[in-house]
Amino acid sequence: MRIFNIADESAIARVLRVISVAVLTVAAMPLASAAEPSHAIAMVGKPALPPGFTHLPYANPDAPKGGAIRLAEPGGFDSLKPWVLKGNPAWAVGTHVAETLMFRSIDEPFTLYGLLAETVETDPERTWVEFTLRPEARFSDDSSVTIEDVMWSYETLGTEGHPRYAGAWAKVERMEQTGPRSVRFTFNTPDRELAMLMGMRPILKKAQWEGQDFSQSGLEPPIGSGPYVIDRVDPGRSISFARDPDWWGADLPVNRGLHNIDTIRYDYFSDTNAMFQAFKAGEVNVWRELDGAKWASEYGFPARVEGKVVQAEIPHERPSGIMGLAMNTRNPVFADWRVRQAMIEAFNYQFINAALTGGVDPRITSYFANSDLAMRPGPADGEVADLLAPYAADLLPGTLEGYTLPDGSPDALNRKGLRTALALLEDAGWTVAEDGMLRRADGSAFQFEILLNQSGSAMRSGSEVLKIVGIYVEALKHIGIRPEVTLLDSAQFIERTNRFAFDMAWYERGLSLSPGNEQALYWGSASATQQGSKNWMGVTSPAIDAMIARMVNATDAQDYTAAVRALDRLLTAGRYVIPVSFSPVSRIAHSSDLHFPQQTPIYGDWPGFMPETWWAAPAR
Repeated sequence: MRIFNIADESAIARVLRVISVAVLTVAAMPLASAAEPSHAIAMVGKPALPPGFTHLPYANPDAPKGGAIRLAEPGGFDSLKPWVLKGNPAWAVGTHVAETLMFRSIDEPFTLYGLLAETVETDPERTWVEFTLRPEARFSDDSSVTIEDVMWSYETLGTEGHPRYAGAWAKVERMEQTGPRSVRFTFNTPDRELAMLMGMRPILKKAQWEGQDFSQSGLEPPIGSGPYVIDRVDPGRSISFARDPDWWGADLPVNRGLHNIDTIRYDYFSDTNAMFQAFKAGEVNVWRELDGAKWASEYGFPARVEGKVVQAEIPHERPSGIMGLAMNTRNPVFADWRVRQAMIEAFNYQFINAALTGGVDPRITSYFANSDLAMRPGPADGEVADLLAPYAADLLPGTLEGYTLPDGSPDALNRKGLRTALALLEDAGWTVAEDGMLRRADGSAFQFEILLNQSGSAMRSGSEVLKIVGIYVEALKHIGIRPEVTLLDSAQFIERTNRFAFDMAWYERGLSLSPGNEQALYWGSASATQQGSKNWMGVTSPAIDAMIARMVNATDAQDYTAAVRALDRLLTAGRYVIPVSFSPVSRIAHSSDLHFPQQTPIYGDWPGFMPETWWAAPAR
């Protein structure tokens, strides 16, 4: 079996060049010595692409247009509004239909180039940012995109939209029109990332939604300015997008070579097994394989043998992120760090990884593993130690000294890990009673529920997660714990996790090479009580809040990296998630008539890569 691997020395050299420009250059050097309009803005350093660039380095400007692609999604949907909390939306609407003022390149840690906006302007301290619209920007109904649409979109999303928009909007002191095509945002909080975030909000057509309760879900097709329009909708089952032949932005440098497929269709399936069977039958064109062992041994089906399906491995340089079983500290059972550590000790990672994936993928060792932003082994030192010192009295064991996950055992029964878990639980007031159940002195049992999405997730199939949890539950029985496992469909799972109504649940959070304000939504104290946030664990830590604030206000790469490494220590030693493995490559099997550029971005298979950079053409 031949596997195509696109990693090569030139790609590695390119990554190093990009990182050296965008990370190692101080932020004060880049955009301009004084406030003046620019074609792009970088969080740290200078944009890699100069004014007048012709296309993104990971796009093929000569890619043919046409063809179709069918993709699979788990679960279903009941809304076409991915910008609000209510409902279970078709997320692709936000990807293909709506546009933002600026375009994020996935070949740089965090750089934005003009999209709807012709230029961006900010002061050296980034206390304000101003955008000037392109005069040719238009919605799909041929109406102009106006500053009125921009201002309405920002205010509406910030006040009635999904909670992920509220944090940045609260830091806007005022929004004002400064010219026929320009708008300025002035901030009330020192936060250098806000100038970036203001360029990344979807711009919606005011006339379509004005007078309605925008916070409600709905199936009205949104009118956007993006490359696609919604073509057909079968609620809960499928949604199709058609490329707009009159799309206003087709010839912009950031778009040249992107959005090549005429029709993009998403079919929804009950579970990942049904999705894979549809792929093997040719009803779906692309399949992301999450199981490394299966990738190597189970692709002998006819379409693959006949060359109708190709396997490709796409490397990336992004952090591992976090994936595994999250413990909700709002539940008193998991409020004690010793209990959380006991749950980690009882999880026999070595056996589980070998049994399910053949042990081919490495374990997640920290939230920013696989990158230069990851915490370093051993005790904290240098600037990281200095940043954590003011909070030393309240830090959990291992934060300053160094924290590592237990190795586990190759045997199904990890006796050492279970003994360690029992000792920690006893120290926290739990002992195994005569009836074999773990109980407190008052007789109350150690009980909790594990909540799972039967459709699986972006990175793990539902059946794989269930197997992981099954092995874990069997291990817990040996120390008197019998959790209840609850399988829900996607809509029910989203509804419960949005309001934090669970004890333990499968959790995934991808992280970028330029973490910033989104970290507050993931594990900032304010988000712990904000329904719909990604702070499922209920993290409330002044030290974490301080590190996030330090990150977004860092003015040089050294300070920034130290803040992220300190944050990584706090999160990892916080013992909020029982982590599993991650893959340093994306494994994508696809129809042989689908293609992508050989020069891939440093983020690899990341939002903005597939289907955006792909094209359809008969296989050679």
